Amino acid sequence: MILCDIGNSFFHFYRSGRIWKEPLKRPSIVDISEQILFISVNEKGTEKLKFYRPDAIDLAPFLKLDTLYTGLGVDRVAACMAIEDGVIVDAGSAITVDIMQKGIHLGGFILPGLNAYKDCYASISKALKKDIAPNISLHCLPQSTEEAISYGTIKSVVLTLEDAVKTKNSYFTGGDGKFFSKFFEKSIYDETLVFKGMQKAIEQIR
Repeated sequence: MILCDIGNSFFHFYRSGRIWKEPLKRPSIVDISEQILFISVNEKGTEKLKFYRPDAIDLAPFLKLDTLYTGLGVDRVAACMAIEDGVIVDAGSAITVDIMQKGIHLGGFILPGLNAYKDCYASISKALKKDIAPNISLHCLPQSTEEAISYGTIKSVVLTLEDAVKTKNSYFTGGDGKFFSKFFEKSIYDETLVFKGMQKAIEQIR
């Protein structure tokens, strides 16, 4: 059995403890005969997978979460299902933040991902078209445009996350999850979080 999380930029696959990703074109996985169970936040990605593997099963209808939040993405639902208590941060194309307490989803919010911040600055002025340096110090005032952009981006995200996390345990996943997790003492980085939620849903329907 292969699990697939279709995101905004990539197919993310999981099998027997191994995770890998492929661009949203013809994935190599379609040539494998194993059953594929998937969730998706990308309609075109879903169509692409189903074109090559019409037998792939959409797991979304089987993911259940106690929440009042309307329109919660299925990937966020899956990640939240994996955690009973704590703050879940999925730092990918967007940075999603969700708070779980005793198995109940209290709510959450969304921030732009690092690449989205970068594109935003570039759209303001060509002079602001700079890469974001992950090693920027947040304890010293920037002394160049490059430092200023990196500082403004990273510190705004970290301070917002700190306000949500406070003394709670925090769980990070996604492409930039490991980077942001280092700013929090009680943090755990787990790249399998979404897949753990999918596995929980599979166990519940068996």
